[in-house]
Amino acid sequence: MSMNSIYRGDVLSLEIYGESHSPTIGVLIEGLPDDITVNEERTAALMKRRAPGQNAWSTPRKEKDEVIWEKADDGRLHGYIINTNTKPKDYASIMNTPRPSHADYTARIKYGDEASKSGGGIFSGRMTAPLCIAGSIALDQLEKRGIGIFSHIKNIGGIFDDKYYDHGPRDEEFKTALEKVAGKEFPTISDRAGDMMKALIEEARMDCDSVGGAIETVIYGMPEGVGGPLFGGIEGKIAQILYAIPAVKAVEFGNGYDIVAMRGSENNDAFAYDGDGKLGLVTNHCGGILGGISVGDIAPIVFDCALKPTPSIGREQNTVNIAEHKNSTINIQGRHDPCIVPRAVPVTEAAAALAIWDMLLAEGR
Repeated sequence: MSMNSIYRGDVLSLEIYGESHSPTIGVLIEGLPDDITVNEERTAALMKRRAPGQNAWSTPRKEKDEVIWEKADDGRLHGYIINTNTKPKDYASIMNTPRPSHADYTARIKYGDEASKSGGGIFSGRMTAPLCIAGSIALDQLEKRGIGIFSHIKNIGGIFDDKYYDHGPRDEEFKTALEKVAGKEFPTISDRAGDMMKALIEEARMDCDSVGGAIETVIYGMPEGVGGPLFGGIEGKIAQILYAIPAVKAVEFGNGYDIVAMRGSENNDAFAYDGDGKLGLVTNHCGGILGGISVGDIAPIVFDCALKPTPSIGREQNTVNIAEHKNSTINIQGRHDPCIVPRAVPVTEAAAALAIWDMLLAEGR
């Protein structure tokens, strides 16, 4: 049984293959328009933002993540990376002792002996690199259409960055600040909040522990009328790919869970014309989507995703020994992020871009 993961969009199809410590990892892309060319600089810039081993708050594993492009024999576009810093022996001791909150146990149930025995295999956060390879093409194509997707860390451990709902629905100063995040080493709007988050991550690292957090994404320039009701809704299309990011455990659009404490009179977004006669929303609790369909430039699409703390921690944890059928403990070796959230910011942008571009292609836009 193949362990490759396949995304089947309305037009685009992706097949991601490889494992965290395999010789190569990559993606095969089908459904691209005939006139598409790869912007290799755009791809390299996105991969650099996601790459490991660049700072104290990410895994010390160093990989250049240089993407090689070629046409596969079946005509699909093939983008892949040669893994250069693999250490499968770091995981030899966990063959029969599944790591808490990892896919070791369920992978063994599903795939048996074919399940990876090193570094989480295809379930590893390392496999977000091929997602970014494909997403870099989508981001480039959306930019040509005037659509920009921008993510930042919203919250780590209760420390909040400046965020969209602190401002008006079309605040230009917030948009400008958000656009600058991609050029920062630590992806927050507020450097002060970022410093506090970094200190919290370091504290967790020193405790041989980890922390999770949330990422906020805002999509500007989205044309109106994209999407559809029920299964065709934008929310579902985006969420499907976001959940391909291994650490993502929750996704919310607009005000999300906050709406449970609101009345309809508070949550409803009133329509209004401004002084120049331009239609807009007074608020944007809906996150730029009504009935699964984009409202257009009058309000950007806004969503959050929550990422769990990295489950690979240096502390002794309880588990079982499957071979001996008894309770056991485990000390996880290897190189791991004390917080996966900073490196997941560009991955979130890539995932959303693939969903949006696939919808636009399906609608002939």
